[in-house]
Amino acid sequence: MSKNNSPGCKCFVLCIAFIGGCFAFLGANASLSATDSAPFCGSCHLMEESVWTHSRSIHARQACNECHIPHDGAAHMLSYKVQLGLHDIMANTFSGVSGNIESGHDMKEVIQANCVRCHYATVKEVNMTTKQYCTDCHRSVPHQNKMPIDKRRAADV
Repeated sequence: MSKNNSPGCKCFVLCIAFIGGCFAFLGANASLSATDSAPFCGSCHLMEESVWTHSRSIHARQACNECHIPHDGAAHMLSYKVQLGLHDIMANTFSGVSGNIESGHDMKEVIQANCVRCHYATVKEVNMTTKQYCTDCHRSVPHQNKMPIDKRRAADV
């Protein structure tokens, strides 16, 4: 019997793999938690106004990703978060993004699904045929309408 195929060697390799998997899981979980926070999102200068207005809203205790990331399974959640993060990094680095940040169609769909997910009991009684998204009428709920003018980065258009 070869020394490398001994039961003790296999057990050692399995233990090392298990411990490595645990560290990978804990590291991924810690990084997901850290990147869910308003301070992380606000670390990008383009998000300062969004974080400021969110901090003064009724949803201030909610992590950014409660509204901005889909909650339909860990795999989709993680892939969406990575895709969105890479998009934001590329846009902020190479596109010269300025002014107000507006949600695109995909993000509006995610936000809508999350409004319904959290507020199902309320929303089930609402006629949603008038407007497409909850935020069409309730724009100032997750974020105040505007920062005070002395705190704004750019003038409103």
